[in-house]
Amino acid sequence: MRLNFQVQGEGFPLIILHGFLGSSDNWQVASNRLAERYKVYSLDLRNHGSSPHSDIMNYTVMSEDVCDFMDDCGLSSSFVLGHSMGGKVAMQFATEFPNKVETLIVVDIAPKTYQPSHRPMLNALLSLDLKIYKSFGEVDAALAAAIPDASLRQFLLKNLTRDKDGRLTWKIDLEAIARNYDNLAAAIAPRQKFNRPACFIRGGRSDYIPDDDISLIRKTFPQAEIKTIPNAGHWVHADAPEEFLKIVTDFLSNN
Repeated sequence: MRLNFQVQGEGFPLIILHGFLGSSDNWQVASNRLAERYKVYSLDLRNHGSSPHSDIMNYTVMSEDVCDFMDDCGLSSSFVLGHSMGGKVAMQFATEFPNKVETLIVVDIAPKTYQPSHRPMLNALLSLDLKIYKSFGEVDAALAAAIPDASLRQFLLKNLTRDKDGRLTWKIDLEAIARNYDNLAAAIAPRQKFNRPACFIRGGRSDYIPDDDISLIRKTFPQAEIKTIPNAGHWVHADAPEEFLKIVTDFLSNN
């Protein structure tokens, strides 16, 4: 599968992998800054953004997508940074293709199974009959009862577009994502330990990486450093961009 991507900057390659129901666009601000130092490739993972759709979706095939992308671009190795679902893809990739990953950065996710807490949100999106809505605002209003967080709704609505006839449609393959959601909530299946530098950045207001998970992380990533940004939630790079970028650039510079 040929993934859609955005590229900017010059220098050693840095691949960025977005989170669940996100896209490369979510990382534009951080990518712009990181492109001052690195050649930044921000990918749309399968069934997300403008990348192709597939009925098969798990961390093994998504890791292979990244490998194919690197081969297509002639990249023998890269820094790899992944957030949330993209962090799990990055971890799986690092354990399957360790020689392709110089340094790993994982943002607010552990290699474990999570409760399928996004299922109600997915069901709300799937229940929409987009044919009856004329504007993004109407869709937003229709989702308000099921998804009261306005900022989350705006994030989700970035996955809406219009077809050639001007009708609202999803860019993402929402049905395939929903069918494979248990695979995305599941733990990674590491092939081996990743014995290169790794940094796990967590938000102090997020519960995605509690202290109890640190020993689990280091079983597969023995060199893992854990960094906490106290005032950030799960969207660490958006909540505390300057602190986040300093940790990333310092870590990459030192490793």
